[in-house]
Amino acid sequence: MLSKIYSAGLLGIDGYLVDVEVDISQGLALWNTVGLPESTVRESRDRVIAAIKNSGYQFEKKRITINLAPADVKKEGTAFDLPIAIGLLASSELISREPLTDYLFVGELSLHGEIKPVHGALPI
Repeated sequence: MLSKIYSAGLLGIDGYLVDVEVDISQGLALWNTVGLPESTVRESRDRVIAAIKNSGYQFEKKRITINLAPADVKKEGTAFDLPIAIGLLASSELISREPLTDYLFVGELSLHGEIKPVHGALPI
């Protein structure tokens, strides 16, 4: 199941739109993030899984592909934790996908599932 979540990143002092596409499919349990993610974005996997689990949700271990578009711009920071988690929950059909395209999501997640503020959100 595919879901699309809107987010944003920073390029210098300017904000830009990022489409977070999450696809969950049958296959070996694998998590792959594409779209030039920097190390903090690649590390989001462990934060997001723990946050979802500690918030009372469970999803099956399947093949997960996360695309951060545009793919030609590096994605940095922890602000993509929240849109990735929402995309996973929507793709797993644990939450409704319908109203999600009306919003833009940015936020770091704690291991408890709490949303933490992100720095540099003003240009977004």
